[in-house]
Amino acid sequence: MNQHYRELLDLVGSRICHDLISPIGAISNGVELISMSGDMAGPELSLITESAENANARIRFFRIAFGAAQPGQMIGRGEIAAVLADVWRGSRLVAHWAPEDDQPRHMVKLAFLLMLCLESAMPRGGRLSVNVAGGHWALLGEAEQLRLEPDLWALLGGAEVRPPLRAATVQFGLAALLADDLERPLSIESGPETVRIRF
Repeated sequence: MNQHYRELLDLVGSRICHDLISPIGAISNGVELISMSGDMAGPELSLITESAENANARIRFFRIAFGAAQPGQMIGRGEIAAVLADVWRGSRLVAHWAPEDDQPRHMVKLAFLLMLCLESAMPRGGRLSVNVAGGHWALLGEAEQLRLEPDLWALLGGAEVRPPLRAATVQFGLAALLADDLERPLSIESGPETVRIRF
């Protein structure tokens, strides 16, 4: 896959997320107005509200993970923390973002893709943490039950044979490609209840 094609894929991701954020935000605003008017209440309204909030959070996360990242573009801790707090709100997965400073967007993009990889390995929930020290990144996934698909994780480790990917596992292929583009080899260490990724 050439670089131009990868850039087009990133722009497609950005375009889809950009076009969906506005209507989902409008739904959230409409639900809030209905709630304030008192014309409708109950589990139906709560379900719509929760679904709109979840969709909005997921799209904001995907916009960073699958969207375009321009050279030199930075992203602030406040935005990152807000996205992570919302995307897994109410789930059994807890994410902690340690870096205090603004970070290069392309590095955050890689971290978000890897967080999706870790999420797939923790079907019953767990804890994700991201740290940066001296330009070196470390992600840690902790869970009582880990489910790692060896072929997918070998892909992150630089395996030459690429396993068939599904829509649910596309983050493994994208993370491997992005790490290669950024010349940041991925180091994977796993134990019975932990997975650590460094780059």
